[in-house]
Amino acid sequence: MKPRVSVITIGVDNLEKSLHFYRDGLGFPTDGIVGEEFEYGAVAFFDLQPGLKFALWNRRSIGHETKVQVGNPSPTEFTLGHNVNSKAEVDEVMARAKNAGAYITDPAHDTFWGGYSGHFQDPDGHLWEVVWNPEWEEVK
Repeated sequence: MKPRVSVITIGVDNLEKSLHFYRDGLGFPTDGIVGEEFEYGAVAFFDLQPGLKFALWNRRSIGHETKVQVGNPSPTEFTLGHNVNSKAEVDEVMARAKNAGAYITDPAHDTFWGGYSGHFQDPDGHLWEVVWNPEWEEVK
């Protein structure tokens, strides 16, 4: 099997609030919420890099679709990594996230492995890492 991830979907409690955070606060490009005419269909898609979309979907809708009972979310189940090209860019993204309403859990700092990173939680508690890794090629 060739690994191919094309959509990352996160569950949210308030689709409008999360849309506002990602679209208006962080500047993620989107056409807004689609599928509202369906009982469990309202979703917002964001275009990231070519071939990868990011989606916001109500937790109850995910539970309905997957036949999995909705439980208490845990922010430490996963992190989403946003790699950038410099320490200054880490600081810029962290400031933008904070201004959009993110909770900064770990302010940007030099890491033990030679990089620079910080962490924040979105309005639903999902953890994001904003990171510059000097060993990786420039992020396009």
